[in-house]
Amino acid sequence: MNRHRVAWLFLAPAMVILGVFFLLPVIAALLLSFTDYDLYALADIHNLRFIALNNYIELLHRPLFWSALGHTLYFVAVGVPLSMLVSLGAALLLNSPLARCKPFFRTALFAPVVTTVVAVAVVWRYLFNTKYGLINVALGWVGIHPIDWLGDPHWAMPAIILFAVWKNFGYNMIIFLAGLQAIPVELYEAARIDGASFWQQFRHITLPMLGPTLLMVGILTVAGYFQLFAEPYVMTEGGPLESTTSVLYVMYDEGFKWWNMGSASAIAFLLFIIVFAVTVLMLRVGRRGDEA
Repeated sequence: MNRHRVAWLFLAPAMVILGVFFLLPVIAALLLSFTDYDLYALADIHNLRFIALNNYIELLHRPLFWSALGHTLYFVAVGVPLSMLVSLGAALLLNSPLARCKPFFRTALFAPVVTTVVAVAVVWRYLFNTKYGLINVALGWVGIHPIDWLGDPHWAMPAIILFAVWKNFGYNMIIFLAGLQAIPVELYEAARIDGASFWQQFRHITLPMLGPTLLMVGILTVAGYFQLFAEPYVMTEGGPLESTTSVLYVMYDEGFKWWNMGSASAIAFLLFIIVFAVTVLMLRVGRRGDEA
């Protein structure tokens, strides 16, 4: 048999699965975004109407959508750098020759990633409790008055960000750790012989060698943080005063609370366009950095 035919034969099962469970639903959602598919159309398909771009136009005129987009951008702008900083710091500590019990700490730091959001949210809600939460108790020791973390619109999103960073940083930590271990040890030895300090080694060896890894982790983290939903859903239910309502939360309400499937599909594709644009921008900036 021809080698290309053999290759396509082996790829066929995976391609069929991707086509049925990914490509077809995406195409169906795109078509739904141009219709007024709702509860009435779900009961009788004859109630379905083609309304072109009306769903997108209405969304762009809704204050709730822009408010949710602002909250999502705030979450991404603060959460992504913080998550990457914590992940890189943990990876540097685990990669240090002075570190002991590395397998144990690798597992312990990665454990939150595979822990159920609902389970850990119960613990964090207790930590953020205004009266008897351990965080407010610790703040009281240094003379700071208790903060209503999940009930104050100004503090609810920072609390969500802290929770999300703790929950997800272990995934990026493993990627950074693999990138650090791929850097030749000879580079650090030569730098130490030349009298380079730890900061100089980090700036001139570690960061440049981690460039592709940083770009990949940045893109993955941005794409993941734009899909903010589970954290506010289980912690604050979008409150208080919709201060933690994200774009995906609005999509969930539209699709599964009000059964406006057409509007929910339009939100999904608007979010896709935003994430795609940010990803392209990051790739271009990363390539210019490599050329420089």
